[in-house]
Amino acid sequence: MKVLGILGGMGPVATTAFMAQVQALTPARGDEDHIRMLVDLNPHVPNRHTQGEAAGRTLGEMAVRLRDAGAEVLAMPCNTAHAHADAIRAAGLPFIDMIGATVEAVSAGGARRIGVLATPGGEALYAEALSAAGLAIVRLEGADREAFMAAVFAFKAGDLTDGPRGEMRRLATTLADAGAEAIIGGCTEVPLLIRADESPVPLTDSAEVLARACVEACG
Repeated sequence: MKVLGILGGMGPVATTAFMAQVQALTPARGDEDHIRMLVDLNPHVPNRHTQGEAAGRTLGEMAVRLRDAGAEVLAMPCNTAHAHADAIRAAGLPFIDMIGATVEAVSAGGARRIGVLATPGGEALYAEALSAAGLAIVRLEGADREAFMAAVFAFKAGDLTDGPRGEMRRLATTLADAGAEAIIGGCTEVPLLIRADESPVPLTDSAEVLARACVEACG
């Protein structure tokens, strides 16, 4: 089995939830059958939205440290930060593309109009990947974009009430009403705020897709 290196901390709760998904999806009969994970849970990565150059540099340094510690495959449970995938690949290890894998998974479901719940940066990455796959993106508009970010940041700040959860359910319904036939949870906090059975159309959890890809890549 290959050693998995995880660039995490964006945010911390999403990273630990992702690690639990990797563990749960591994067909293990005992401790020895699980994947060894080396994790850099770094909540101090510069802001991916406003400090792109600094974020890319930091992520590249994290990738090198994980490589030098023994990682053989890299993954990052943060959609937005995939804008800096090239800096991570510069470490010379295979890097699992969360965006590409998620678009491939949602495409397999047969939907052609895909709603995206993501940060502006993550949405831009998905827009490009969906277009390349011949799929149409359905976006949040106007105040709903701000409402999405407010719900995510409220959760990150420790708000576990139905406030941000109810808002995420509303936003999923908004996308479905706008014609989305399926929705991508394109921010790792999304599946922590809305379950698949609460979505009006099929919801693809990008973190789960990445976890499955990690299990396959690590053997």
